[in-house]
Formats: sequence, C-alpha cells, structure tokens
Amino acid sequence: MNAFIDDVRKYDRPLRIGAVSYLNSKPLIEDLAELASDAELILDVPSRLADDLSACELDVALIPSVEVLRDGEYEIVSDACVATRGPVLSVKLFSRVPVAQVRTLALDEGSRTSATLARILLAERYGVRPATELLPLGFAAEETSADAVLLIGDRAMKPPRERFVVTWDLGEEWTEWTGLPFVFAMWAARRDCDLGDVEEALCQSRDRGVGRFADIARREAPKLGITPELAHDYLADNLHFTLGSAEQAGLRLFQELAVKNGLAPEGVELVFRHYLSAR
Repeated sequence: MNAFIDDVRKYDRPLRIGAVSYLNSKPLIEDLAELASDAELILDVPSRLADDLSACELDVALIPSVEVLRDGEYEIVSDACVATRGPVLSVKLFSRVPVAQVRTLALDEGSRTSATLARILLAERYGVRPATELLPLGFAAEETSADAVLLIGDRAMKPPRERFVVTWDLGEEWTEWTGLPFVFAMWAARRDCDLGDVEEALCQSRDRGVGRFADIARREAPKLGITPELAHDYLADNLHFTLGSAEQAGLRLFQELAVKNGLAPEGVELVFRHYLSAR
C-alpha cells in the first residue's frame, strides 16, 4: 500500500526534502536546491520534520536520530549527519538545583533526540526521572518554573539571563561518559521510497558545506545575533557531519539505553541504505 501511495505521490508533486532550519544543519544543505533541482526543499524544526515524514508529507528528511530508533520503517539514506565528538554548544541543560534534585524538566518543543538524551543521562548517572513538560518555541528558560530546562539549536548558544546552578553541554556529557560520538540528526526515508539521485545529492551537499564553513558563518551569523567567528568555530570545532563507524557505535549505544529506559521500543533494526555502506 505504501509503495502505491509513493507512486501516486510522484505524479502529484516533486519529491520533498525536509531539513532543519538551525545553523547546525546549514553545511548539510549547501547548494542542495541546485544539486537536487527537481526536488522541493522545506525547512522546519526537527520535531515537525519527523511528524511530516511519518505522515508522508516529506519523502526524505533530516530528522532527530531517536525517530529512526522508534520506527522500523525508516532507513538511514546518507552518511551525512549532525553529530558531535565533544561539546556541542547548541544542546544544553540548565538546572536551578543540583542535578540529583531535579524533579521537573522543561523540554524544548523543537527537540526529541536531545530530550531523550537528557532523560537518559539523568536516569543512568543520577537515578533521576523527572516529570516533563514542553517549553514552547519562542519561550525563554526564564518562562518556566521547572527545576531544569533543556534548550537546543541557535537559542541554546546564547547564555540565558538567569543564573543556573548547573549547566550541562549534552554533547560533552555524553562523550565524557561513553567515549563515543553522539548523533543528533540524520537523513531518513521510508524503506519503499525511491529517492533517485537525491541520495547522492545529500552527500555532495554535505561535502560542499564542510568546505565552506567560513562562508556559511559569515552568511548566517548576522541572522542569529552572533559573531561570524563563533559561528565558524561552532561548525568547525563542535560538530561533525559524517556518520562513520564511531558514530554508528554511539548511535547503537543510544538505542540500547533508550530501550532500557522505556524511551524507544525494542526490536527496531537500524537499516543503512547501500550508498552509506559503500562509502
């Protein structure tokens, strides 16, 4: 049935690519509109992209990695990803109390992978399983009374006005604890969706973007109210954009811990398309 729907969709509209609108994904979509000129590029926050891919409103999307762990119908279709091998800068947990005393946690509405990661770190390292609430997009950390607040993306890069007892960079916490990289987002499609040349274009776009950090930083920094130097260092030093063997190991450990803590279902196999395995 899904294959039939996909065939019909091809005649109704161009293939749709969903990408994240944050700075951390800009290297993954450099010249993508040119490289995949027959497709339509749509930008949104990670959680909405995941919903649209699930609803077949998108054909391929850069979605939170936890979504791939939760849906056995997805395949990872490129070795382009958003990962970190240390401090990530744009995913932070701010706590008003010592971590062991956190009882309530406000989660950035745009996040799913980071929300899962925060809950795993709290549970595994401190035995803390707080009640959670959503922090809507556009709301500042000061607008919730929760013990701790998770912020992601560009707004996490700016220090909050309030002083907090503890600040965690979740990339740093994960890598120091596990010794492995962490994969925040990756390109995924349903198993029966033929992407044609788009699969190759996703990797080509990443390759171009990685070679243009300075240009991307100069272009994007003014929109975010940060310096080009900070934007460049963030892209070059805090992020990694290739899903290699170490990233795959980190992803599998994340899956194991998410299942253990009831945050992902058992039995979902990670499937990598032929292009990724061939690189």
